[in-house]
Amino acid sequence: MAALALLLPGLGRAPFDDPGEGMHAEIAREILLEGDWITLHLNGVRYFDKPPLLYWLGALSMTAWGPTEPVLRLWPVLGVLAAVAGTALLGARLLSPWAGVVAGLALLTSAGFFAYGHYLRPETLFVAAIQWGFALLLLARAESGRLATLGCAALGIAALVKDPLGALGPLAAVALSLALAGRLRPVSRWLPAGGLGLLIAVGGAWYVLVELLNPGFLWYTLVDNHLLNVVQARHFPDEDVPLTGPEFLAVAGLGAFPWVLPAALTVAGLIMRRAWREPREAPWVALSLWAAGVFSLFVLAPFKLPHYGLPAYPALALLAARWWEEGRAVRSVMVLHLVAFSAVALGAGWVYSGDGQGFIGWVLGATDVYTRKEAALGQVASFPVWEDLRSPLGGTALAFGAGSLGLLLAIARGARTLGLCVILGTLLVWMPLVGSAGSLMAESRSVRPMALEVSRRAGPTDLVIHEGPIENSGALEFYAGRRPAILDGRVSVLGFGATFPEARDTFWDRAQLMEAWKRPRRVFLLTIRGPARSAVSLLPRGEVHLLATGGGRWLYSNRP
Repeated sequence: MAALALLLPGLGRAPFDDPGEGMHAEIAREILLEGDWITLHLNGVRYFDKPPLLYWLGALSMTAWGPTEPVLRLWPVLGVLAAVAGTALLGARLLSPWAGVVAGLALLTSAGFFAYGHYLRPETLFVAAIQWGFALLLLARAESGRLATLGCAALGIAALVKDPLGALGPLAAVALSLALAGRLRPVSRWLPAGGLGLLIAVGGAWYVLVELLNPGFLWYTLVDNHLLNVVQARHFPDEDVPLTGPEFLAVAGLGAFPWVLPAALTVAGLIMRRAWREPREAPWVALSLWAAGVFSLFVLAPFKLPHYGLPAYPALALLAARWWEEGRAVRSVMVLHLVAFSAVALGAGWVYSGDGQGFIGWVLGATDVYTRKEAALGQVASFPVWEDLRSPLGGTALAFGAGSLGLLLAIARGARTLGLCVILGTLLVWMPLVGSAGSLMAESRSVRPMALEVSRRAGPTDLVIHEGPIENSGALEFYAGRRPAILDGRVSVLGFGATFPEARDTFWDRAQLMEAWKRPRRVFLLTIRGPARSAVSLLPRGEVHLLATGGGRWLYSNRP
């Protein structure tokens, strides 16, 4: 109920963010357009970067209710609900119903996770599938072996949502925790043959079928897009700019703020007691191994993006709920939270009183993939008007200021429950402000205004060209109803798809643009690159007409 109350209002307030959301909406739309439910397409080109479940669900919902933002964003919301439910269930079974509620709310109020509940990407569905896999596998030994089979099916769904390799990590964490406790055997108790077969069938059938229809797909997906991507040695790279190790720790840790603090204390307590030797602690050891493993892997890996830490958040929420249920030194930990809340209040207030340049440069430069790409490529970033962003920041300062006062009272009384309720209340008030900031970002850089300009101006025989990877304006065809040619766009998520014969005419080079620009046919060029870096700088000035700008994009034509 809390998740629905926070996520449903304003679900369609902002247009699709580009890049990020737009291409996912368009891929779902092209399932219906192409009539192909196996090989996905973006801009008519075969697309292989993500598995199909999010797009299948989006296509089905569009069939029923039409292609709109809230219809497609409903699936990330349902991913949040499922992840929160799985976290709460496991907390209730391992601790108590109250701890289950705390764990579910802790996940919901982790800002890094909550932000994706308004965002059309597969992340929340992926986290939900992994968490249900964990919950069912960890409960199987104590309650019913049949739960393990369902847990394996959930991990198979995770492979169908985003990542086939990601489904293996939870199995490894559970197996290692049981081995350390001397309870690995019989393996069939927690990993039945039927469950393993179901995982392979659910998670692997689509991959095999796509490989048969598109030779080379499995090499691209498993090797190039995963293994070689981690060491930054891809044959088909895109423009993503990875975080450094410290940046990843900061972003992933702050995304789970403040729950990462009591979660770390719980893990430290388990280590000090050598809890891995106790069979009853095996579920908590598995959750600790999973959370620590996710963070450690991506700190050490050369390539990581801000959202790579999200699969660890349910485990952090559960570990935090355990501390609030059983932890000691209550006053000291509440003082730690008081310091953190006061720092947020003072920091937000200080940024609110300034011009916002430092905040935009550092926070968005670290947390937002597109901002990092723009900076690396020398492109002009599009941000909300500072006066609009100040409102959520002012609200943040007030919320955490009030929370700090509440924590002072809880510390004075030594009241654990009051302190926890103050923390939850502060975060529940803060979440709508997080959602509001995300909507402002989407509005500032969505392609929709420029797509509507293209739709209004371009006739049926006119040519539309997009300069740069199409995922930077993924919803162009969704909003404009026009499929563009792509100029200088092979370094993208369509890099492998561009190698298939039918894509040859879709991808242009600058010589083709210069030739088309001279012909009588009217040409529209939409670009994410500033005038000095765009191909328009090579065209005769008298033949270049700027028609519109907005959202970090320029629309040109060879005719007035």
